[in-house]
Amino acid sequence: MSQEDKLSQLFELQAQLNKRTGFDAQALRDNFDPQIAGEWLNNYLAAMSNELEELRDCTFWKHWCKEAKEGKRFSLHNHQNAKVEVIDMLFFWISLAQCLGLDADDVYRLYEQKLQVNHKRQDTNYSMANKTEDDNLHIQ
Repeated sequence: MSQEDKLSQLFELQAQLNKRTGFDAQALRDNFDPQIAGEWLNNYLAAMSNELEELRDCTFWKHWCKEAKEGKRFSLHNHQNAKVEVIDMLFFWISLAQCLGLDADDVYRLYEQKLQVNHKRQDTNYSMANKTEDDNLHIQ
């Protein structure tokens, strides 16, 4: 199975799960409604935010904790759970894409285009002080 087929399969599996919880990605793609999209987008953003915090909690990130004082700040102390949290984020990441009407093919195509922008930024001494989003305008 190709990587593209695997990505498509993940999108389909996520759409099936999301439909069970009230979000019909295919219906939104067929008849895009910005209100419904925005509501579900915010639901998944909140969920993704929580997963990010759970992933951070797999490290000793608090500068005041005992482990930080022992020189272990940012050490990954729960590798197994960190992997699960990343997968949880993938669930919500796919859902976010689906809220925008994207399917796996769209994501793959957009990724390739954005990857070229990111390489060009590295080749041209990317600077936050001079940053604009103009180089993203051609991504369709």
